[in-house]
Amino acid sequence: MADLKQTSIRTPRAKVKGLGASGHGAEHFWMQRLTGAANAVLLIAFVVIIAKMWGRPYPEAVALVANPIVAIVLLLAVVSVAIHMRLGMQTVIEDYVHDTGLKFAALTANTFYAVVVAAACLYAILRVGLGGLAA
Repeated sequence: MADLKQTSIRTPRAKVKGLGASGHGAEHFWMQRLTGAANAVLLIAFVVIIAKMWGRPYPEAVALVANPIVAIVLLLAVVSVAIHMRLGMQTVIEDYVHDTGLKFAALTANTFYAVVVAAACLYAILRVGLGGLAA
Protein backbone atom coordinates (compact mmCIF):
# COMPACT_ATOMS: atom_id res chain seq x y z
CA MET A 1 0.00 0.00 0.00
CA ALA A 2 1.32 3.42 -0.90
CA ASP A 3 2.27 5.92 1.76
CA LEU A 4 -0.52 8.50 1.74
CA LYS A 5 0.90 11.78 3.05
CA GLN A 6 -1.29 14.74 3.71
CA THR A 7 -0.12 17.48 1.39
CA SER A 8 -0.78 21.14 1.88
CA ILE A 9 -0.23 24.19 -0.24
CA ARG A 10 0.59 26.24 2.86
CA THR A 11 4.20 27.21 3.31
CA PRO A 12 6.10 26.09 6.41
CA ARG A 13 6.14 29.72 7.61
CA ALA A 14 2.35 29.96 7.26
CA LYS A 15 1.97 26.74 9.24
CA VAL A 16 4.15 28.08 12.05
CA LYS A 17 2.40 31.46 12.22
CA GLY A 18 -1.01 29.76 12.30
CA LEU A 19 -2.74 32.50 10.33
CA GLY A 20 -5.58 31.93 7.93
CA ALA A 21 -5.98 33.18 4.38
CA SER A 22 -6.68 36.75 5.52
CA GLY A 23 -3.44 36.90 7.50
CA HIS A 24 -5.27 37.74 10.71
CA GLY A 25 -5.86 34.33 12.21
CA ALA A 26 -8.97 33.82 14.31
CA GLU A 27 -8.68 37.02 16.34
CA HIS A 28 -11.42 38.84 14.38
CA PHE A 29 -13.76 35.85 14.65
CA TRP A 30 -13.29 35.51 18.39
CA MET A 31 -13.61 39.25 19.05
CA GLN A 32 -16.97 39.23 17.25
CA ARG A 33 -18.13 36.29 19.36
CA LEU A 34 -16.81 37.79 22.62
CA THR A 35 -18.38 41.20 22.03
CA GLY A 36 -21.61 39.54 20.91
CA ALA A 37 -21.81 37.57 24.17
CA ALA A 38 -20.91 40.67 26.21
CA ASN A 39 -23.57 42.66 24.34
CA ALA A 40 -26.23 40.10 25.24
CA VAL A 41 -25.55 40.55 28.95
CA LEU A 42 -24.81 44.28 28.92
CA LEU A 43 -27.82 45.20 26.78
CA ILE A 44 -30.15 43.39 29.18
CA ALA A 45 -28.72 45.59 31.93
CA PHE A 46 -29.04 48.62 29.62
CA VAL A 47 -32.73 47.90 29.00
CA VAL A 48 -33.32 47.54 32.77
CA ILE A 49 -31.59 50.89 33.38
CA ILE A 50 -33.64 52.63 30.68
CA ALA A 51 -36.85 51.06 32.07
CA LYS A 52 -36.00 52.43 35.52
CA MET A 53 -35.62 55.92 34.00
CA TRP A 54 -38.93 55.75 32.14
CA GLY A 55 -41.33 58.44 33.32
CA ARG A 56 -39.02 59.78 35.99
CA PRO A 57 -38.12 63.45 36.21
CA TYR A 58 -34.79 64.53 34.75
CA PRO A 59 -32.98 64.91 38.12
CA GLU A 60 -33.86 61.33 39.10
CA ALA A 61 -32.66 59.97 35.76
CA VAL A 62 -29.38 61.88 36.15
CA ALA A 63 -29.03 60.54 39.69
CA LEU A 64 -29.50 56.98 38.38
CA VAL A 65 -26.76 57.41 35.76
CA ALA A 66 -24.54 59.05 38.39
CA ASN A 67 -24.59 55.78 40.36
CA PRO A 68 -21.09 54.27 39.79
CA ILE A 69 -22.37 50.75 39.06
CA VAL A 70 -24.87 52.04 36.51
CA ALA A 71 -22.27 54.29 34.89
CA ILE A 72 -19.78 51.41 34.62
CA VAL A 73 -22.40 49.12 33.04
CA LEU A 74 -23.29 51.85 30.52
CA LEU A 75 -19.61 52.50 29.73
CA LEU A 76 -18.92 48.80 29.19
CA ALA A 77 -22.01 48.49 26.98
CA VAL A 78 -20.92 51.42 24.79
CA VAL A 79 -17.39 50.06 24.36
CA SER A 80 -18.59 46.53 23.59
CA VAL A 81 -21.28 47.66 21.13
CA ALA A 82 -18.89 50.06 19.36
CA ILE A 83 -16.25 47.34 18.91
CA HIS A 84 -18.87 44.84 17.73
CA MET A 85 -20.35 47.39 15.31
CA ARG A 86 -16.94 48.16 13.84
CA LEU A 87 -16.03 44.50 13.42
CA GLY A 88 -19.37 43.66 11.82
CA MET A 89 -19.17 46.48 9.29
CA GLN A 90 -15.53 45.61 8.61
CA THR A 91 -16.61 42.11 7.63
CA VAL A 92 -19.32 43.45 5.31
CA ILE A 93 -16.88 45.91 3.69
CA GLU A 94 -14.18 43.26 3.22
CA ASP A 95 -16.68 40.84 1.68
CA TYR A 96 -18.50 43.19 -0.68
CA VAL A 97 -16.19 46.10 -1.57
CA HIS A 98 -13.67 44.90 -4.14
CA ASP A 99 -11.91 48.09 -5.23
CA THR A 100 -8.76 48.46 -3.10
CA GLY A 101 -8.94 52.24 -2.73
CA LEU A 102 -12.64 52.26 -1.95
CA LYS A 103 -12.19 49.39 0.50
CA PHE A 104 -9.43 51.30 2.32
CA ALA A 105 -11.59 54.45 2.46
CA ALA A 106 -14.61 52.52 3.71
CA LEU A 107 -12.61 50.70 6.40
CA THR A 108 -11.07 54.00 7.53
CA ALA A 109 -14.47 55.71 7.64
CA ASN A 110 -15.90 52.73 9.52
CA THR A 111 -13.21 52.98 12.18
CA PHE A 112 -13.59 56.75 12.54
CA TYR A 113 -17.36 56.43 12.78
CA ALA A 114 -17.16 53.80 15.52
CA VAL A 115 -14.64 55.89 17.47
CA VAL A 116 -16.71 59.08 17.19
CA VAL A 117 -19.93 57.35 18.26
CA ALA A 118 -18.18 55.65 21.20
CA ALA A 119 -16.41 58.86 22.26
CA ALA A 120 -19.66 60.86 22.20
CA CYS A 121 -21.47 58.24 24.27
CA LEU A 122 -18.60 57.83 26.72
CA TYR A 123 -18.35 61.61 27.15
CA ALA A 124 -22.07 61.91 27.89
CA ILE A 125 -22.06 59.04 30.39
CA LEU A 126 -18.94 60.31 32.16
CA ARG A 127 -20.20 63.87 32.27
CA VAL A 128 -23.49 62.80 33.87
CA GLY A 129 -21.86 60.08 35.95
CA LEU A 130 -19.32 62.47 37.43
CA GLY A 131 -21.98 65.05 38.25
CA GLY A 132 -21.10 67.46 35.45
CA LEU A 133 -24.75 68.21 34.57
CA ALA A 134 -26.81 70.14 37.03
CA ALA A 135 -30.53 69.46 37.25
